[in-house]
Amino acid sequence: MKQRVAIIDDDAPARTALAEVLKTYGYAVAEYGSGQEFMASPEWDTYHCILLDIRMPGADGIEVQKRLRARDLRTPIIFITGHGDVPLAVRAMRGGAFDFVEKPVHDDELNAVIEAAVASVRQEAAEPDEEARYFERVGRLTPREREVMDLVVEGRSSAAIGAILGVSHRTVDHHRARILEKMEVASIAGLIRAVLRSRQ
Repeated sequence: MKQRVAIIDDDAPARTALAEVLKTYGYAVAEYGSGQEFMASPEWDTYHCILLDIRMPGADGIEVQKRLRARDLRTPIIFITGHGDVPLAVRAMRGGAFDFVEKPVHDDELNAVIEAAVASVRQEAAEPDEEARYFERVGRLTPREREVMDLVVEGRSSAAIGAILGVSHRTVDHHRARILEKMEVASIAGLIRAVLRSRQ
């Protein structure tokens, strides 16, 4: 059975282009121009994954996410964000989003994130030792790396973290790379997700 993906984005050309890409990966895709249109659909709770643009007129992605959570929707949500929207994406992940991807979206990266989101629904109940694994990884970090990680999870940029800690943004980027390696995650979104889950 094909995995069903909903795309919610007010930008029709971008939405359709993304849908065409996902169809080449074998997904069954439905397009919606707004959160209101999605929630009015009789199929709103039948998808395996939702791609949600974070910036839309009217009800933005954050508001749509809140409304879906109020309906007790458990479908994993992946936010599509623009450059500089990481603080918003962190808010979204605090609200329960699975992940976020930044524009321009890389096809293979997006496919990998969708696969991980769909798999997470099946794996969630099967990983009782995940919390212990998280703290074991945190134990690998130096005190400075922990400082950097906390600031990254707040949504701070490398430049902002450098200003706070009194180091260059290149030094911060080096710390970020080491943190991802030690925490065994592939992206900042994955790091944020791991940290937020540990605090639930």
